[in-house]
Amino acid sequence: MLAEVLFGYFAIVILFSGIAGITRKNLVHSLLWILLMFVHLGGVYLLLNAEFLAMVQIIVYAGAILVMFLFVVFLLNLKEEIKQSVFISSWQTRVYCSLLLLFFALAGAFTYKKNYSGNYTIELIERQGHTKTLGLAIFNDYLFPFLILGFILIVPLIGVGIVAIRRKTNGAA
Repeated sequence: MLAEVLFGYFAIVILFSGIAGITRKNLVHSLLWILLMFVHLGGVYLLLNAEFLAMVQIIVYAGAILVMFLFVVFLLNLKEEIKQSVFISSWQTRVYCSLLLLFFALAGAFTYKKNYSGNYTIELIERQGHTKTLGLAIFNDYLFPFLILGFILIVPLIGVGIVAIRRKTNGAA
């Protein structure tokens, strides 16, 4: 009973903070909402007995990546962009975003499989341990998506560095 109550609490806070994180105009406030969401996602991992993933979630996402986003926000000095209207102000964009969300919700509902068992069963995880099983899954089955994720994370950081250097050499900063 306590696990269901905690899961419900985490789910509600994750949904609310995720929506608040993408709807705030102030980027620092948005990042703080996302920080709250990352910490609560770590709580969900703890409820699922995935302690390693919970610690990685909090250390890597809530710590390192969010600090990197804060660094980017402060480095670019985005005060003038905050005054501009956001892209979601037009009703056409809202309709497209709503239809896209509806599509993903329906696709998830129709592809949901109850009692799905993959290659990594609970017995295998208990025998090998969470960390080893996760490492084997990432580096054997998901190496290419893992490398793409690393590339996706490094490209914006390089881009921000280039923009910051250009602003500094032009005297804008």
